[in-house]
Amino acid sequence: MNHSENYIAQLRQQFPILSKQINGHPLTYLDNAATTQKPLAVINALQQYYSGMNANVHRASHTLSSEATQAFESARHTVARYLNAASTREIIWTRGATESINLVAHSWGHKLKSGDEIILSTLEHHANIVPWQLLAKRTGAIIKVIPLLNNGDLDLTTFRNLLCDKTKLVAISHASNALGTINPVKKIIEASHSVGALVLVDGAQALPHFEVDLKSLDADFYVFSGHKVYAPTGIGVLYAKEALLEEMIPWQAGGEMISTVSFNNTTFNDIPFKFEAGTPNISGAIGLATALTWLSQQDRIQLEHQETTLLELAIEGCSTIKGWQRIGAPSETVSLLSFTLDGVHQQDIGLLLDQQGIAVRTGHHCAMPLMETLNLPGTTRASFAFYNTVQEVTRFVEALDQLRSTEDINIFQSASFQ
Repeated sequence: MNHSENYIAQLRQQFPILSKQINGHPLTYLDNAATTQKPLAVINALQQYYSGMNANVHRASHTLSSEATQAFESARHTVARYLNAASTREIIWTRGATESINLVAHSWGHKLKSGDEIILSTLEHHANIVPWQLLAKRTGAIIKVIPLLNNGDLDLTTFRNLLCDKTKLVAISHASNALGTINPVKKIIEASHSVGALVLVDGAQALPHFEVDLKSLDADFYVFSGHKVYAPTGIGVLYAKEALLEEMIPWQAGGEMISTVSFNNTTFNDIPFKFEAGTPNISGAIGLATALTWLSQQDRIQLEHQETTLLELAIEGCSTIKGWQRIGAPSETVSLLSFTLDGVHQQDIGLLLDQQGIAVRTGHHCAMPLMETLNLPGTTRASFAFYNTVQEVTRFVEALDQLRSTEDINIFQSASFQ
C-alpha cells in the first residue's frame, strides 16, 4: 500500500458507516452528491453537545446556556473563517441551501418590480429555480435562462448578451449536482457587477470538493448545506454582504430576532440574529463547524487528487461497457458521473446495483428543466468522495458491466417507472 492509499485508508476508518454491509456486500457509497457520510469527529461533537451542554442559547444566565452559546457562536466564527468572510455578522444559520435561497428571495427580493430581470441557468437545482419563479409572480419580474453548450458548460456568450441594466440578480450554481459542471462563477460575478446586478451562488455541490474564498469571489450571496460537506442534516448557511443584510427585511418572526416587542410595535435585533427566529439548530451548527475544522486539518490537495483519480477511473472503465453514455463532459467538473445505459431504465440500474451493496442516485436529480433540455427522463448518477477507493470504483464498473451483460435484463423492464 503506497502513501496515498494508506492516507485514504486511515481517513475511511473515521467514517464508521463505510464498514456496513448492504445485502450481504460491503457498502460502496457513491451517492455523495445527495449527502455525504459523517466522520467520528462530527458524530462525537453531537454526542458531546447533547450529553454535556444541552441548553438553549443566548439570554439565559445559567452555566449550560453559557457553554452552549459559546459553542454555538464559536461555530459561526469557524464558518466565517473557513469561507474567509469579512465578519461573523455575514453568516446566517439556516436549515440548508434551500432555506437560504428562500430567505434571500423574500427578504431581498421584495424590492423587485415589474420588468426587473433575474438570470438563472439551465443547470440549476429546483431550489434555485422555484423561489425565483414565486418571486417573479409576486413582483412581475422576468426570469431569463443561460443555455448550455453541448458538453454541459454554460454558454457564457449568451449569458453576457442577457445581461443588461434590467438585470437585478444572477442566481447560479457553483457546481452542478446533475452534470458536475464547475461554473466560472468569478467571471460571472464580475460580469454581473459590471451592470449593477447582484449574484447569489449556490455552493452546495462545491464546498465538499474544494475551498472557497468569499473575499476573492466577491459573491453578494453564497449558500450551502451542511449535510453535503460531512456535517449533520438540517443545518446550512447563508452568507451575505453585511450592507445587504442591514437593508433586508426579516423573513420569519418570533423569538431571538427581536429587540423589543409591544402590541403597538416591534423592533428587530441586529444581524445576524435578525434572520434567526426561534430556537436554532444548535447541535447542527456545532457539527458543521466540527466538519469544516476536520476538513481544514486534512491534505486538501490529496483529497482532490483522490476524487479526480476516481472519476477518471470510472469514466475509463464505464466507457468500455456497451450502450453506456456519459451525460455531459464539462471542461471543469467535480467528481460526479451522470450516465445512461441503453435499454435499461435508470431506476432498474439503481435497484440492481443496490443488490450488490452499491449506492447510486437515479432520476432527474431535482433538475427537471435540465433533463427536459437533454431530452432525458433522468440519469444514473455516481458521485465520489475522497473516502471512496479504487477498489470501489472497480466494483461499480464490474457490477454495471455485469448488469449490461445479463441476458435476462428484460425481466426488469416491467419494474421501470419514472
